[in-house]
Amino acid sequence: MITVTFQAFPKSFSGTLVVGCFEGPVLSASAKKLDGHLGGALARALKAQALKGKKGELCTILVPTPDINQVVLVGLGKEKECTPHVLEEAGRRFCAQVRTQEALVLLDPVPSVALPGVAFAEGALLRSWTFEKYRTVKPEEAPLKIQSLRVVAEDPTAAKKAFAVLESRAQGVFETQTVVSEPANVLYPESFATLVQKTLTPLGVRVEVLGKKQLEKLGMGAVLGVAQGSVHEPKVVVLEWKGSSEKAVTAAFVGKGLTFDSGGIDLKPQKGMEEMIHDMAGAGAVFGLFKALALRKASVHAVGVLALAENMPSGSAQRPGDIITTLSGKTVHVLNTDAEGRLVLADALWYTCDRFRPKILIDLATLTGAVAVALGTEFAGLFSNKDDLASQLTSCGEAVGEKLWRLPMTEHFDKDIDSQVADVKNLGTGGEGGSITAAQFLKRFIKEPVAWAHLDIAGTAWTRKSTPMKSLGATGFGVRLLDHFVRTHCE
Repeated sequence: MITVTFQAFPKSFSGTLVVGCFEGPVLSASAKKLDGHLGGALARALKAQALKGKKGELCTILVPTPDINQVVLVGLGKEKECTPHVLEEAGRRFCAQVRTQEALVLLDPVPSVALPGVAFAEGALLRSWTFEKYRTVKPEEAPLKIQSLRVVAEDPTAAKKAFAVLESRAQGVFETQTVVSEPANVLYPESFATLVQKTLTPLGVRVEVLGKKQLEKLGMGAVLGVAQGSVHEPKVVVLEWKGSSEKAVTAAFVGKGLTFDSGGIDLKPQKGMEEMIHDMAGAGAVFGLFKALALRKASVHAVGVLALAENMPSGSAQRPGDIITTLSGKTVHVLNTDAEGRLVLADALWYTCDRFRPKILIDLATLTGAVAVALGTEFAGLFSNKDDLASQLTSCGEAVGEKLWRLPMTEHFDKDIDSQVADVKNLGTGGEGGSITAAQFLKRFIKEPVAWAHLDIAGTAWTRKSTPMKSLGATGFGVRLLDHFVRTHCE
């Protein structure tokens, strides 16, 4: 993990230095100051390497001086358009591409960012995460990784305070990335629930775990039906963070937590099934969000519900054609046992609405492959019954680089899940608009007048390759988005 410290402008420079370059190219004030110290070496390097200072550009210049080893020029685009997100991405690229153990960051304030080094450090910190828990043999020639950043700020105390909030959020992201990466023989409903208890209870989050008997008593037939083929009993974990008065607006967050999804009797194809350990990424994001909220002492009354189950084929497994009764009393005709995420969410959403009466309710789920077909890996699907909420979430996603794209919900798609033998069926006709019919299914288990949004994160929850922006594996998608949403619209 990277250590970040803040300091005033130093009298002398040493080691690896990071400076900014705007489109033109135009050296930042600190870069110009350093260039004078180096006899114009940076300006000559810019010209020689044809750098334009555009966003995403990064150039390492070796400097033959006794005190300075190398200077890293990071492109920040147009100065007037430089945002915290641009600086955060620059920090990610730096962490991914530059080989050094420590560095001094010299970034100057711009019109829209008073503390640029803070955003840069957050990016570097986020990109530093890797999942190597089970590697007993390390590579002999492991790349040199960033261990510490010293960030120059006009007001180091203010910078440290601002970074503390972002660091709390990063800790939540790391928690999510870790649990989403755990194999299913380690992370299953019982162990996940225990981990949540051990992690969040000391931070002041109220954690309640509902076991199989309690779910039977409540009547959560949908959760129980999905889990009945597994040796692992289902759990519903209820979180509550009282960072403000209980009379304050309640924001609720629900996560799909299929710790492994084989598809059940409707078994998935072999190719890619190993990735189904990630099918609890929605619950993982809610877990990480509550860690972030608790660490930064968020002034919000927040509720979280994690619906945890394992979907396995066995003699006791749910069958295609079964009819189940959900917590709401509505009956569901199960046409396909691999459309199980919407089933566990049906009970979790109704439970959350009925018990807590939230004003805002947001669920996250790796719900459909259809959303990845439609939007790829850059956008998560957004569905909502309120235009204002959809707009707020979209803006928050843009601010932190976790993009959402709103998809339609109409009566046509709702009718497509009407059943002739039950109240609703868990699959639309012909497989068309799969992510939309799944969202329409969830909407039937929302109690108005709650403002509800569904985030289908199936395409964004993990990545199959390492890039300058993301480490290989779990992305932690949703934690920063929802933390920003809470700070902007709920506190």
